[in-house]
Amino acid sequence: MKLVSKSFFFVILHFQTNFTTFENEMAEIRKFDQKNWVKTNLDYKKDTGSWAWILHRISGIALIGYLFLHIYSVSPLSQGREAFNTFMSHYTTPFFMALEWFLFAFVLFHSLNGIRIVLVDWADGAKYHKILYRYSLIIGVLMFFAMGYLMFSHEINKLFS
Repeated sequence: MKLVSKSFFFVILHFQTNFTTFENEMAEIRKFDQKNWVKTNLDYKKDTGSWAWILHRISGIALIGYLFLHIYSVSPLSQGREAFNTFMSHYTTPFFMALEWFLFAFVLFHSLNGIRIVLVDWADGAKYHKILYRYSLIIGVLMFFAMGYLMFSHEINKLFS
């Protein structure tokens, strides 16, 4: 009988301790400053992994937005060749070429970071994730400027010739 009462006492004590912890957590939630939660999250010190995660999500959302824009841009095909060519002529301006160059930056970052994620997950790259991030950024910047040269070389040649 003593064994049953002791174990019952420990169960009650354990439940009471967990309930007190739960009450403390609820009190912390109630104290949460809902008006300044954005500032609180932006003040958080982020390392390379956090920035890679944030930028990967932003680039993914931008690429989804581009997908919808692309579908909209191709829709004049249903109205005939002339309507499509007229609509596409707007996209040959230097402004849209610059936007396309930045689209390349989003695609480039998203793809290089995706490769980095695969290496970290499958090739025991967790030890090297920071250096992989730096290498992917260096490669990305070099490829970004190389693509800019390819895209705008004819425009630059027009200016200086």
